[in-house]
Amino acid sequence: MTVVTLFLYRVLLYFACPWLLAYFFWRSRKDPAYRQRLPERFGFGLKAKQLQPGGIVVHAVSVGEVIAATPLIQQLQQQYPGKSITVTCTTPTGSATIQSRFGNSVQHCYLPLDYPGAIRRFLKALQPELLVILETELWPNLLHSCAKQAVPVVVVNARLSARSAQGYRRFAAISKPLLRNISLLLTQDRASSRRFRALGYTGVLQVSGNLKFELAIPATTSALVTHFQPAFARRLVWVAASTHAGEDEQLLALYPQLKQQFPQLLLFLVPRHPERFDKVAEMVTQAGLSLWRRSRAILAEPSTQPSIDIDIALGDSMGELLVWYQLADLVFIGGSLIPRGGHNPLEAICFAKAVQSGPHIFNFKEAYRQLQQQQAVTLVADSRQLLDNSRLLLADAKARQAQGLRAQAFFLQQQGATARTLRAIQTVTGAQMQLVKQQQGTEIFWFDPAFFEEISTQHFQSDWWLEQQAVIGSSEGRNTAYFVKYQQHKLVLRHYYRGGLVGKILHDQFWLQPVANSRAMQEYQLLSWMREQGLAVPRPVAARYQRSGLIYRADLLIELIPDSKDLAAILLQGGITAEQWCAVGDAIAQLHKLGVYHSDLNCRNIMLDNTGKVWLIDFDKCQRRTAGDWIQANLARLLRSLNKERALHPEFSWQPEHWPLLLQGYNQQLNG
Repeated sequence: MTVVTLFLYRVLLYFACPWLLAYFFWRSRKDPAYRQRLPERFGFGLKAKQLQPGGIVVHAVSVGEVIAATPLIQQLQQQYPGKSITVTCTTPTGSATIQSRFGNSVQHCYLPLDYPGAIRRFLKALQPELLVILETELWPNLLHSCAKQAVPVVVVNARLSARSAQGYRRFAAISKPLLRNISLLLTQDRASSRRFRALGYTGVLQVSGNLKFELAIPATTSALVTHFQPAFARRLVWVAASTHAGEDEQLLALYPQLKQQFPQLLLFLVPRHPERFDKVAEMVTQAGLSLWRRSRAILAEPSTQPSIDIDIALGDSMGELLVWYQLADLVFIGGSLIPRGGHNPLEAICFAKAVQSGPHIFNFKEAYRQLQQQQAVTLVADSRQLLDNSRLLLADAKARQAQGLRAQAFFLQQQGATARTLRAIQTVTGAQMQLVKQQQGTEIFWFDPAFFEEISTQHFQSDWWLEQQAVIGSSEGRNTAYFVKYQQHKLVLRHYYRGGLVGKILHDQFWLQPVANSRAMQEYQLLSWMREQGLAVPRPVAARYQRSGLIYRADLLIELIPDSKDLAAILLQGGITAEQWCAVGDAIAQLHKLGVYHSDLNCRNIMLDNTGKVWLIDFDKCQRRTAGDWIQANLARLLRSLNKERALHPEFSWQPEHWPLLLQGYNQQLNG
């Protein structure tokens, strides 16, 4: 995101602040939870919660996303037992669901509104090593700040409809740079992947499936099902889930007509929003129907059940919808008789329930399309058709069962998204998550525990290595890098220096930056990421950041590439084969396909080992970028370096006819 675009976005946010506050207070009239913890929505009060910094933050907007994320969060807890997991949301119902499902096993707070200060306070308090966002909850300041602090962002279970993609294209000045800050994007389906690519996303993108097909049923559910089973077994139960204003009225109007044909019918209403519970209860009594409220039953006596003569049951408790689904004979999914886009049908079909929905299903269009193909869902155009279909299905238990079993079979076939998502996260962020961070006074160290159990200043001082008689060589050039032996490993120690005229004055001093943005740490992270993608680059093993007033110094330790020489040295001693020129082009193309800009791509930063494998080195000041003119500029820089060496050294084995061979390998990889 350009500086100007980000500035304008922030200005609009500040202008919108009074309206946002008014919205929270308006919602709080019916649901006081919306005015509670309000400072948390601006990033205040997080220190008082004593949140453990580091670890993984998982953002799930509300109830549906929390339910979908539950199996993934449980897997992350098992995979990274030593790291804290913080689950955030933006709604009180989402917060209640997090607390009921996870208790104290995770940390919890609201994700602040997308104001720069709020996001800064949030990231400072949590200092996450990884941010996992469910679906497409993409906020510019959040993603910009994560990129600035080198926090990898993974978007999982992403879905992008054609309608949403059109909106993103309309605001391409914001959306295109926004997508650049995402390290890994996992979509529910191929159509979403194509739309994200069309919007300009160039990072790692995979289709991992829909997490909502992997339902984690809370342990308390089975006990409640057993408890209510006797009372519900005597009734014909029609559950209307996640209903909205305008739908409850229609359903209550249909109930007396169905009651005439099915005297044992119980309509179980579960409104989407808690603030509507009392309103719906009032509508029931005004219609002259008898009412049982789950919340009143809990307060009076938890074992209270609806009697045989109750017309309407109101599910006005949190986190129990899965109980009512299991006890249902027929399920209607709300938000669909009115233009709200519908809600998730998958939680019902996993219990082999016959499901109905209205025509407005654009929020879950793909899921409904697939269910329709399997004849595993009923879509109705209006309340009249809903009445007719309900009469048919309530009268025919075998038809309900057959539809439910088809739906359940489809549900089971789609599973595996959690495992695929976890594997993708491990692949992209594996090295980052294994990184150990350590601070000693003004020094901060990052290191790979596979190389060092602990680390200190001396590991970054050439004099110490000389005292240990562990220096096995050094590089030639403007600034010396030392080759050292550490246990069974051979490493390269490199101190960072400034270049140009400024370098003659400041030498090795850089203006103060956040640790993650320092030269050494950025190169460490980039190398780790590239190795995870399968690129042949050196393995980083440790980095140091040393603060002194308003400046910092930095060092990096990387693994030495064994039995290798740079391309310039090889060409001074003799030529390479046509196959090797192609291999050089292939290696550069792999780099460019992943959007990595090499700031100094020249023939001295290309290595060949004794097997002929091509390695790329020296990624100082390099970065990931969206495809652009820099790609050809990279190639042009390499060509200039070859021509320069040839002009300086007549014996240099480089001829213009070698360049097409390099481009041949480059294009084959790029188009392969």
